Amino acid sequence: MKWIVGLGNPGAQYKDTRHNVGFMVIDELAKRWGIALTPQGKHRAVIGEGNVGGQKVALIKPMTYMNLSGEAVRSFLDYYKADIADGIIVYDDLDTEVGKLRLRYQGSAGGHNGIKSLIQHLNTQSFHRIRMGISRPQPGIVISDYVLANFPKAERDKLAHMIEQACDAVEFGLKAPFEETMAKFNR
Repeated sequence: MKWIVGLGNPGAQYKDTRHNVGFMVIDELAKRWGIALTPQGKHRAVIGEGNVGGQKVALIKPMTYMNLSGEAVRSFLDYYKADIADGIIVYDDLDTEVGKLRLRYQGSAGGHNGIKSLIQHLNTQSFHRIRMGISRPQPGIVISDYVLANFPKAERDKLAHMIEQACDAVEFGLKAPFEETMAKFNR
């Protein structure tokens, strides 16, 4: 089973924020693939399962809030006996320009609390990632305020394109090695 996790925060107040681009990708994939997402209390996540091109796929949105994302992912992996190598984590990245993607197969948390939680609960820094650019705020703006703010209108087209590209990368990654997916989508 391939599994894709989008990181974000639950609740309407966070729906369109920069920190929720991972959730936006999961919602778009669910729409593309006709997969219903439903709350799974035992995993503290919203999960949808389906079949995409003959491949069993699970879409996951942790409902633990960003800083505890690893708890929900660990619960899912343990229950389904899923392999870390079959997953892709999609999340926001301050060090990448809005509209751009960076795919990686390992690395540190880089200050991202959701990734820090995943590294802690998975006991590894090696897992496939799609980092979605949200750019850094202007000097003087508090990072936490910035990531929990909505995208301004001027960035909405770039956001839509980036979500589409991330979904395309996930789809490509279902049938190709991650190194090949990185080569295709890291531009």
